[in-house]
Amino acid sequence: MTALRAAGFPEREVRARARRGAAEAFPAADAYGTELFGGAPETAGDELDRTRIVPPVFMPRRLEKLIELGREPMPDDVDLSTEIGGLRSALPVYLSAFGSTRAGSGDLSVAASRQAARLGIPMVIGENMVPVHGYRRTGAPSPLLARIRAYAEAGDGGTGGIVVQQSTEDADSEVWNLVYSDPASQELLHSGRLGFELKIGQGAKPGLGGMTVLDAEEAARAARAFAVQDVFGADAGRYLRSATPGTFTEEIVRQQVRFMRNNYPRARVWVKLPPGRDVAAAARTAWRAGADAVTVDGAEGGTGWAPRAFLDQVGLPLAECLRRIGEPEGCLLASGRMWEGTRVVRALALGARAAGLGRAALLAVDEDPGHGLVRLAECLAAEVRLIVSALGKYDVAALSAEDVWRPDAPERVPGRVPETIGERP
Repeated sequence: MTALRAAGFPEREVRARARRGAAEAFPAADAYGTELFGGAPETAGDELDRTRIVPPVFMPRRLEKLIELGREPMPDDVDLSTEIGGLRSALPVYLSAFGSTRAGSGDLSVAASRQAARLGIPMVIGENMVPVHGYRRTGAPSPLLARIRAYAEAGDGGTGGIVVQQSTEDADSEVWNLVYSDPASQELLHSGRLGFELKIGQGAKPGLGGMTVLDAEEAARAARAFAVQDVFGADAGRYLRSATPGTFTEEIVRQQVRFMRNNYPRARVWVKLPPGRDVAAAARTAWRAGADAVTVDGAEGGTGWAPRAFLDQVGLPLAECLRRIGEPEGCLLASGRMWEGTRVVRALALGARAAGLGRAALLAVDEDPGHGLVRLAECLAAEVRLIVSALGKYDVAALSAEDVWRPDAPERVPGRVPETIGERP
């Protein structure tokens, strides 16, 4: 029999679905733990990379710096330190939420914790750590506690910090209560370097909860708290674990932030948003309720397991999220394909206080568990100093929308041009 052909139609994809059924809606099960996910720039419509950085001809701030130093300023004179959601940071970057996935060989996040602490930048520990792995183990710390301890032991006690994310299932496990009272967290708490993040959504799969792939034994345990599905076929021996996304309204977010501030008064309060169409209203609600920081993932962001349709077709690009938010009312953090200086500077100029490293950080640690992230950050910092200096500015907080140009919609870029030497946008 002659096989049918369908010119101009995705025949191969349709045939794969006919063979594998629901499994084809997800990346291959054997890629879990060995592959990082997130939207590709061409599918996310990434305007941020098409935005150009534009130095001025006249540089009154460079003259101001020259007078201050008594010499011509250099890129090394650019101050990269900043405050990120109530935490002091040596660089305008932080590590995005690394959740229950133990990518690569072992838990790369423990090595990332040590290097982030050495760099003096904050690190977010993602959702579902406790429901999936437990909080304490006999003879060895759980993955969550291992990350906290590694960070606390490697840091200098002055900069950076740990921010623990909580999802719906985490709340049922009382994760914040456990961490807030644990001896392992006390040094971070007393030094003002502990925070909690309310997870409303994420870039890889906005509107969905966390997803992991488990073997049969893990699936049997997880089925007591999660929805577990056999979507990969009986022969695969792998099962999909799905967490609930949680239900949020403006009033629920306000109450959650107030709850966090009242019950954990010594911890910083962060809120994590997906790239939803009402992201600006959600950010304002969180800030006005008292959040120290609002994090937004673009559709390019996220390292976790996600359905193919979500990776390719769902959620706003990061540049559009920043455009909709406009002038932030508080500390705005942005993540999505951050790995080098120009993209970080663009995000900062468009309103972000700092940029989140996700896939880039894990790849760097996978390359060198002892120094890879440190070297990646050194390269990124060198690029940021060069670019900020070329803009005639010497503090990352001075970056504004005047520093970038978008050829497709220049009139939509928020911000204004400072009129005097000392004026801050």
